[in-house]
Amino acid sequence: MTALNRKLVRDLWHLRGQVMAIVLVVACGVASFVALRNIYRSLIVTQQTYYGEYRFADVFVQLKRAPERLATSLREIDGVASVQTRIVANVTLEVPGLNEPASGLLVSIPDQRVPMLNDLHIKRGRYIEPGHQDEILISSAFSEKNNLNPGDSINAIINGRWTKLNIVGIALSPEFVYEIRPGDMFPDPRRFGVMWMNREALGTAFNLDGAFNNIVLSLAPGASEQTVIERLDNLLIEFGGLGAYNREDQTSNHFVTNEIAELQVTGTFVPGVFLAVTAFLIHLVLSRLVSTQREQIAVLKAFGYGNLDIGLHYWKLAVVAVMGGIILGTLVGWYFGLSMTELYAEFFRFPVLRYVMNPLVLGAAVLISLGAATIGAIRAVRKAVALPPAESMRPEPPARYQVGTLERIGLQRLFPLAARIIIRNLERNPIKAILTTFGIALATSLLIVGFYFFDAIDQIIAIQFDTKFRHDLAVTFNEPRPSRVRYDLANLPGVLRVEPARLAAVRLRSGHYSRRTAIMGIDPQGELHRIVDVDFRVFALPPEGLVLTSELAKKLNVKAGDIITVEVLEGERLIQQIPVAQLVDELLGLGAYMNIEALNRLLNEAGTISTAYLLVDPNASQELYTKIKSTPTVSGVWIPSVWLASFNETIARTMGTSTSVIIFFACVIAFGMVYNGARIALSERGRELASLRVLGFSLNEITVMLLGEQAMLTAMAIPMGYAIGFALCFWITRAVDTELMRLPLVLSNKTFVLAFLIVCSAALLSGLLIRWRLRNLDLIEVLKTRE
Repeated sequence: MTALNRKLVRDLWHLRGQVMAIVLVVACGVASFVALRNIYRSLIVTQQTYYGEYRFADVFVQLKRAPERLATSLREIDGVASVQTRIVANVTLEVPGLNEPASGLLVSIPDQRVPMLNDLHIKRGRYIEPGHQDEILISSAFSEKNNLNPGDSINAIINGRWTKLNIVGIALSPEFVYEIRPGDMFPDPRRFGVMWMNREALGTAFNLDGAFNNIVLSLAPGASEQTVIERLDNLLIEFGGLGAYNREDQTSNHFVTNEIAELQVTGTFVPGVFLAVTAFLIHLVLSRLVSTQREQIAVLKAFGYGNLDIGLHYWKLAVVAVMGGIILGTLVGWYFGLSMTELYAEFFRFPVLRYVMNPLVLGAAVLISLGAATIGAIRAVRKAVALPPAESMRPEPPARYQVGTLERIGLQRLFPLAARIIIRNLERNPIKAILTTFGIALATSLLIVGFYFFDAIDQIIAIQFDTKFRHDLAVTFNEPRPSRVRYDLANLPGVLRVEPARLAAVRLRSGHYSRRTAIMGIDPQGELHRIVDVDFRVFALPPEGLVLTSELAKKLNVKAGDIITVEVLEGERLIQQIPVAQLVDELLGLGAYMNIEALNRLLNEAGTISTAYLLVDPNASQELYTKIKSTPTVSGVWIPSVWLASFNETIARTMGTSTSVIIFFACVIAFGMVYNGARIALSERGRELASLRVLGFSLNEITVMLLGEQAMLTAMAIPMGYAIGFALCFWITRAVDTELMRLPLVLSNKTFVLAFLIVCSAALLSGLLIRWRLRNLDLIEVLKTRE
């Protein structure tokens, strides 16, 4: 080893506590970067590969009924590569061991296995056999949640009759990576499943022999998607087409793509903050080291070492600390990424979802970390190489002291000696105090951000499930029913109140902006399903006009008072101009609301309903479920308590897991910042404190003088950290702003208290370590100085 390398080892050992803090902070940044970016890349590659190999369709459309001969005309549309007609139907299921009614989506497949769009990956069992019309394949998630296996059977109401269906296989499809019931926002595989069945059997059961009610298309390279959709819609108008849509609006793909986009944002923001703190810590440590090694630098230059050699020596100290963090962070990131990938595999049903450590991501982590180390070290290195040998051989000139603020205003007698020393030191080193305060504030802000996510989830639950959804049960019909059906529902066992609703598929247009969605018509006097904004304000529906969520209005580029075109995609397919009456800032989904009577007039209907919200006596719920299961006109049942469980199982669980890791990392950074500040202060004031000990001051008194200063800096840093954390949370609400969910800007008192307690705990632990060092302070060695 060269002399400089031996010196490097001694410096690393002398600064081992501070170096370890840097290692931990770098490890946090690298671990979050490696884990989140690799999960992002793994999901992207898996999604693209799966879609390609299993021929995920480009365009989708649901219709009422069309003859099979129409498929020829569909294939002649310019830009269409292949066409697949299908029969798709919602059915009520009776699942063994489940009290509530379950729903199933039956999708037709050919009798014999051939390559097709949205092809199936059979995990277990086999494909259906020709002539066996009661055989089905079921989705993997539905199979796992209900413990259904090949050889089992399940009952379904098909065309008004209970039918026994035999399970022969468990399958996956690119169309249902995120398996969710139409109209829902979160998966519930216990009560909803996809089933694939013989085309002929489905045609006979639903009176669609020689006909179809669903189409999927793939496009030729270079084809205009919008042109194909327009021609397709025009062709299907007379057959009850509900409007074609592309992959972007396909339910499963929409949810998966949104989650991947959020990962991209998180994988950039979180590591960036951690590595910024890394650069700051390295700057503090090296600046102090250069200041205390003036004489050593002079001797090195006197012995012929050049500026480049000395600069590289101090840069290597930063690099060694960072490389330790990179190694530790890579290992932690691998484990964290693997755990998160296993969690995603529970919700996103790919044939294979592997967590792959991409070399490019690792290379980027190394380069970014070394860049942060270089940025942090550059000022200290420049200071080291700029010192002329003759000047460096002399100790730093003593500071020029003057009367402090306390003395000038005559308040010095109100403070004890220790407090006066603390205040004078802060006043005479304002830059150091500001930098230390800012570092601790950054750590505090990260804790605020971490706990913010829990506050946001709690707020969403409080708004959606405690204020907006006040019903016990929502019943959906297989087609719009007359308004008198509400009285039939009121006579069912245990039903205390019924409120009708009408859901109509529409396309909203404003200029060149358009959106395929649904208008929900609800009773303006209703209490079971309300319109509630982010501030818990309940909106009353106006007699006329649309109420749009702010996010949907932004997509359409409209505001309250504007006129938009509403194209109804069912029934008579009417087109009307309707004013936007109000905008409401909801947190989940994209919604459009109308007074149910106004919507019925828009549809030219006499009070039809498609959904009903029920308030139910809990003691009679079992009898009600049994009755609903045997009602052929009911296509689905929606239970808010079940949806809440699904929310906690998906969004809250995935976000909670990643947030817990972020909070742990933030705690590490908080300790690293506070400990480094106290350790540097001890190094700078070691001679002064030793002199005070020699003069008769006790260990407790010098401890108060040193740690009291750190306590004051911490006290000033915490409010600053609150402000920075609030600003970061505001930025997050803008960055994580998807159609699925918007995060409310809400910070509870609990979040501020927890951040305060964690930072204070870090300060207390650091104080105990520093006091231990003070107790073992070698007074003679510290007081030695070059003359």
